[in-house]
Amino acid sequence: MRTLLFTSLILGGFGPAAAALAQAADENTLRPPAAFDSIADDEARSVALFQEMGKVLTHPRCMNCHPPGDSPRQGDAMALHEPPVVRHDEHGEGAPGMRCSTCHGHDNVAFTGAAGSIPGHDPWHLAPRSMAWIGLSLGEICAQLKDPERNGDRTLADIHEHNAEDGLVGWGWHPGEGREPVPGTQAVFGELTQAWIEAGAHCPG
Repeated sequence: MRTLLFTSLILGGFGPAAAALAQAADENTLRPPAAFDSIADDEARSVALFQEMGKVLTHPRCMNCHPPGDSPRQGDAMALHEPPVVRHDEHGEGAPGMRCSTCHGHDNVAFTGAAGSIPGHDPWHLAPRSMAWIGLSLGEICAQLKDPERNGDRTLADIHEHNAEDGLVGWGWHPGEGREPVPGTQAVFGELTQAWIEAGAHCPG
């Protein structure tokens, strides 16, 4: 991507193609907290940090497991899961006889003789209904994350630990063949979360 961007700038200047490449490159990176140190106002810096976190939160790898209703999504288009499955209860592990673990094992499994893979992690489940993100603005997702009545009674410190260390969150960076990972690394995502909290945990408007 960097080579394509450099070539476009040299040959075509700062035209629409170069701008599109620059935007694509930015969307596929995750800037560290230090990139926002020049923002003196705490609230403005906090909002900017959360917007950077939003590159992960609103990526299909994350959104697919935070659907409204009872059906998970899949793929970059966030299509309804095939075969049809349901969350069943607040544990989100599927209905009796059709648990998520019926198909999703401890690890990703590559297809034999074909491109792609079946995603896997232990555990594998949907987020609670109260944590549905699809259809929400980034500001609404932020408010939901901070609300103990909707976030599983988590504190801000709990949210940081979840973002920085949870294995299912970390799967987003290692989603298996045929899937685009979320930008950056889980370590940087955790650092951004901590910096957002320290700046006041403000939400985009």
